[in-house]
Amino acid sequence: MNKPIRNYDKADLQRKDLAHHLPAQADYGHIRDIGGSKIITRADGCSFWDIDGKEYLDGMAGLWCVGVGYGRTELADVAHDQMLELPYYNSFFKTANVPTIELATKIASLTGGKLQHVFFNSSGSEAVDTMFRMVRYYWKIMGKPERNIFIARTNGYHGSTTLGASLGGMSAMHNICDAPVAGIEHIMQPYKFNLGFDESEEAFCNRAVQELEDKINAIGAEKVAAFVAEPIQGAGGVIIPPNGYWKKIEAVCKKHGILLVCDEVICGYGRTGEWFGHQSYGVTPDIITTAKQLSSGYMPISATVVSSDIVEVLREKGGDFVHGYTYSGHPVAAAVALRNLEIIEHENLVSKIKNETGPYLAQALKRLDGHDLVGEARSYGLLGAVEIVSEKDTNKRFGGKEGKAGPIVRDTCIKNGLMVRGIRDSIVMCPPMIIEKSQIDFMVDTIEKSLNEAKDELAKI
Repeated sequence: MNKPIRNYDKADLQRKDLAHHLPAQADYGHIRDIGGSKIITRADGCSFWDIDGKEYLDGMAGLWCVGVGYGRTELADVAHDQMLELPYYNSFFKTANVPTIELATKIASLTGGKLQHVFFNSSGSEAVDTMFRMVRYYWKIMGKPERNIFIARTNGYHGSTTLGASLGGMSAMHNICDAPVAGIEHIMQPYKFNLGFDESEEAFCNRAVQELEDKINAIGAEKVAAFVAEPIQGAGGVIIPPNGYWKKIEAVCKKHGILLVCDEVICGYGRTGEWFGHQSYGVTPDIITTAKQLSSGYMPISATVVSSDIVEVLREKGGDFVHGYTYSGHPVAAAVALRNLEIIEHENLVSKIKNETGPYLAQALKRLDGHDLVGEARSYGLLGAVEIVSEKDTNKRFGGKEGKAGPIVRDTCIKNGLMVRGIRDSIVMCPPMIIEKSQIDFMVDTIEKSLNEAKDELAKI
């Protein structure tokens, strides 16, 4: 990065942080007790630096999103040019702008098939809200308003709005706002390591799929609007479904006439080695929700992509779809996202993940299979997780309960210059799509080093 490093007053910034800034998903008392947030000042490629000048390999691509890496001048330049030409206009008044139209066209070319129509939002949470409202409206104008129940998965993640948190199946988020709201049901997640450790993959797969069938029958298929799930659960802990799971799920939805919605906010735009996660599993959803890597995090933008079948009903019977956001189709965000997708294409990052770095990450993680604290190391594309266990060849946890070991190993990794997430007792990684093999080696070696360093503290749990 050929830019001067700015000097900041750390003490003043930490004072202001504690006095005025409320960070996301934080224990505010803990932030106070440690003297304030870790302040990040710059980034380049796959790395970022804190205010003390310490470098970290970003094993999380920001928050699952910085696909093309940091410091891309092409994205800054296109934002600058678009701001001078048309910095903003809304899409409420029967209007559109050039970048938004071109981006919608580009996304439709990548999704293919019937997924040809795009509604823009500013975040993954908003994309999910749009999907939810559109699905209910679709069934209403189809003359079936009783089809208003959504089925999702326990420990799934669909955003932080009240609706998104309700649709997601995380109890900690439900407790914040007395969720879920009415009309949402949950079934088991396809998390074999935790929920089917002693089962065959086929048996566990069939049991997980059967739970959807049973839930539909218990509710009544005529009341179910859609099944919503991530192709690979991200914030749930990089939970990779067993072979055959998605095809069987799709078959159940078709059998009962239920819409299939894939939340592609994390998997979308190349992360799995295909443009979208559902393409990796060979299924055809009716709607997908996308965000994050759409702009590589450089601008807040998301897209709800809808099938032609649904849109045709909206056009013929729907009248006004009274829904939208101030920044829906924001021209600067759309211009940046369009250029971001062009970078992903021109640098062949999707095929690189499929044929090079994805397989290399899987191979590198195998080095951890023999570690006495590792119960499973898994990956798909450039999504990976390492399960920490107290007893080898089991899924037993330190302290007899999930969630005690993960934060310890995570913090040790960060101390050693690697940013990862600790989700319960999984160390989760989602590096930028531009990551090189040497950086993958550093990532895996640092996890191994941190596991070793954390042994004594884990033994005290």
